[in-house]
Amino acid sequence: MKTQSIFNKDWLPTTSKEALLLGWDELDVIIFSGDAYVDHPSFGPAVIGRVIEEAGLRCAIVPQPNWKDDLRDFRKLGKPKLFFGVTAGNMDSMVNHYTAARRLRSDDAYTPGGKAGFRPDYPTIVYTKILKEIFPDVPVVIGGIEASMRRLTHYDYWKDKLEPSILLSSGADMLIYGMGEQPLRELLKLLASGAPFSSLKTVPQTVILAKKDDPLPMQKKWKEIPLHSFEKCLRDKNLFSENFVKFEKESNKIEQARLTEPSGDVNVIINPSFLPMGEEEADRSFDLPYMYLPHPRYNKKEDIPAYEMIKFSVNIHRGCFGGCSFCAIAAHQGKQIISRSERSIIDEVIKISGLPDFKGYLSDLGGPSANMYRMKGKEMKLCQACSRPSCIWPAICKNLNTNHKHLTELYRKVDKVEGIRKSFIGSGVRYDLLFPEWNKSAGRDEGEYLEELVKNHVSGRLKVAPEHISPGVLSHMRKAPFDLFRKLKKRFDGIRIRNDLKYEIIPYFISSHPGCTDADMKELAAEVKSLGIKPEQVQDFTPTPMTLSTLMYYTGFDPFSGKKVFVARTIEDKRKQKEFFFWYKKSTGPENDFKKRKGFSGKKG
Repeated sequence: MKTQSIFNKDWLPTTSKEALLLGWDELDVIIFSGDAYVDHPSFGPAVIGRVIEEAGLRCAIVPQPNWKDDLRDFRKLGKPKLFFGVTAGNMDSMVNHYTAARRLRSDDAYTPGGKAGFRPDYPTIVYTKILKEIFPDVPVVIGGIEASMRRLTHYDYWKDKLEPSILLSSGADMLIYGMGEQPLRELLKLLASGAPFSSLKTVPQTVILAKKDDPLPMQKKWKEIPLHSFEKCLRDKNLFSENFVKFEKESNKIEQARLTEPSGDVNVIINPSFLPMGEEEADRSFDLPYMYLPHPRYNKKEDIPAYEMIKFSVNIHRGCFGGCSFCAIAAHQGKQIISRSERSIIDEVIKISGLPDFKGYLSDLGGPSANMYRMKGKEMKLCQACSRPSCIWPAICKNLNTNHKHLTELYRKVDKVEGIRKSFIGSGVRYDLLFPEWNKSAGRDEGEYLEELVKNHVSGRLKVAPEHISPGVLSHMRKAPFDLFRKLKKRFDGIRIRNDLKYEIIPYFISSHPGCTDADMKELAAEVKSLGIKPEQVQDFTPTPMTLSTLMYYTGFDPFSGKKVFVARTIEDKRKQKEFFFWYKKSTGPENDFKKRKGFSGKKG
């Protein structure tokens, strides 16, 4: 059901007409986004726009501008006083556009009606180049996941080659990486003090360019780590691998060094990130005056699928300390868990319960992982310089507090809110935190959490991600042993049977991950079949920028051990691995595919 709304002073404007209705004849910042504009804390452009508004400035958002015509969408609001902001949106555009087989997708969840074709490939680059051509004297700041994960030299799967920092490809003046509220507030404060944009060289959590001959701007507390140049990485995969290891170690620390990567006649300078947000600062971002609706410009258009999916969900924390090799969350949101207060979460639940078409059911209380809320180091001093990519692999850190009591209590408090019939957990659960076989600290509270979860917060299916069964492949993925999934399924089935619940457990798996052979896939398919599970969602590994798995895919070796890694590289090899899962579908699977090619019909005579 489409929720109707009209434009008023509570919205951020998207056109000059709407700006005039607010009494604005000039804008301070104009944001261009590859997504439709949804005013919700789960949508990055809305968060950034509201932070700018909170600073007392005038901000407009131009969603999905037409880059094919006379470029009127880029001109219609004129010049901003401070800068243009550019983001591809909530997803990397290439993951949004293409399958792992590099086939063009026919839909786009961030567009009304799920229609494809309303954004270009690499919108961060395309939009910035257009703005720089039309308004060459106006600074452009890029951000979002697409820019964040391309801040250094990176392997581009869709081009099948190394690419330099997106700052160079786009021509932007500054890149904000990670979650942008802290560096944005600092940037706005400095500009408000009269500092020229060109002088802003030491804002934490930003990436800038500097001529090679120019001295680096000084910061007493920052250590400096030089990286191999883009040109050297092009020639030598070992040097590219060394760069990645340095990048990953620094990005996992709380106190980071500044990285410098030469590229052409400039240095790409990655300033250290801000310290992780505290609870009060996290609440500040979520307490901004969002409308929790798509902008009124979409009233007569079809629903936006990505919004429909999350409109009754609540994000209770950011960050992830899982450290999975194929995941970019820690490099973008950080390894430290940034949790909101119960007060802020309950306030958002109350707001959602007041939406016109809310029926009493929350679709999710979660985050990057469902059950990391309020988890952190017991002694945070020990975490200050820790560079481990994962706090829970190859073993759970003794300094990590994994107690689930706060989360169990939060679930129960949310369910007591007036108008809430049930709150479901749609995010993936890290079940390796729940069992003493892996987590020595797990005990009564973790058992109580699992009971509460299964009995009261499963909408019919519990999503978990064992990813594979092979010890070798799981090691490359930085994932716990498959035995823990067997234990989880046994406990899940026990709770389900005792309470007469018609629920299923749905495991997610990845095919063609570096290190995974056809023999590994055959073993995995046999194990899943023996458990009576018919996988419905299997992810064919897609190499995305600046993850360990992507590095192994590109180089063919593990950068930490130096050992060679098997890679299913061709589209045919990837397809074959994925089809091992679907033994129960007569028309698919390697065996049936072989018979088809050899002319077997399956009939006698």
